[in-house]
Amino acid sequence: MRQRRLGRTNLQVSEVGFGAWAIGGNKHGHSYGPTDNAESLRAIARALDLGCSFFDTADLYGHGLSEKLLGQALQKQRQACVIATKVGGDFYHGPFHKNFDPDYIRFALEKSLERLRTDYIDIYQLHNPPLMMLERGAHYAMLDELKQEGKIRYYGVSVHDAYEGTMAIATGKPDVIQVAYNFLRQDPREDLFPLAQEHDIGLVIREPLANGMLTGKYRRNAEARAEREALSSLEAQRHGGLLRFENSPTYVY
Repeated sequence: MRQRRLGRTNLQVSEVGFGAWAIGGNKHGHSYGPTDNAESLRAIARALDLGCSFFDTADLYGHGLSEKLLGQALQKQRQACVIATKVGGDFYHGPFHKNFDPDYIRFALEKSLERLRTDYIDIYQLHNPPLMMLERGAHYAMLDELKQEGKIRYYGVSVHDAYEGTMAIATGKPDVIQVAYNFLRQDPREDLFPLAQEHDIGLVIREPLANGMLTGKYRRNAEARAEREALSSLEAQRHGGLLRFENSPTYVY
C-alpha cells in the first residue's frame, strides 16, 4: 500500500483508508444495515495486513460502536495508525441533534478517546457543521485548546459540498477537509481541490463509491426490471416506479 503525506499535517497515511461508517451497524439508523462485529473486526485486521494505516470514523456511527471496534482492533497497532474521528452529532442528550458547543466538543472528545482506547486523536473533524459556522470560524477556538493540551494532533471539517470546504479553508484554520467525491460527484475538482493544494490542506475523500452505488451491486436493466416487477402496485406508486435499494443509506453521516 502506497503512503502519502496528508497536507501540512505531514502525517503519512495510506492512499486507501478504512471508512468505518458501516461497521457501526444500523441499530440507531444513519447507516447501511445490520452488521456482525466479529466480521467487522476481521475486516479491520485485513486492512492492517494489506498496509492500510488510515482509519476514519465518527462518534455518531452506531452511537459509538464503530469507535469501540476500532479501539479494540487497533490498540496494539496504535503508533502505526492514523485515526480520524468526528464530532457534532449529539446522541447523548435526548433526541439526536447537531451540537458544536465548546463544552460539548470537549465532552464528546473524552468519550471518543475512551472508546478508541487512546489518549489522543490524530485528526478531529467537525461533522457536517452548518455553513454559517464554517464562515465565522469561531468554533475553532476549542479545537485549538484541545490541540494545545495534546488531546488532538490536528483538526478539520467533514462536509458534503465543495463550497463548504472552500469556506472552511478561507478561515485559515482546518488542517484537513473531508468531502464527498466520486464518479457521480465531481464538483470539488473545480475550486476546492486547487484551493486545498494552494494552502497545503490535506484532503480525505468520503463516499468514493457513492454509498454503494458504484460497487457493481446494482444493475439498471434485467435485474432492475425484475425488482420493479416484484413490487406491488402500491409500492411501485410509493417509490415512483424506481428501483428500491434495500437498506440504502441516507446522506446523514
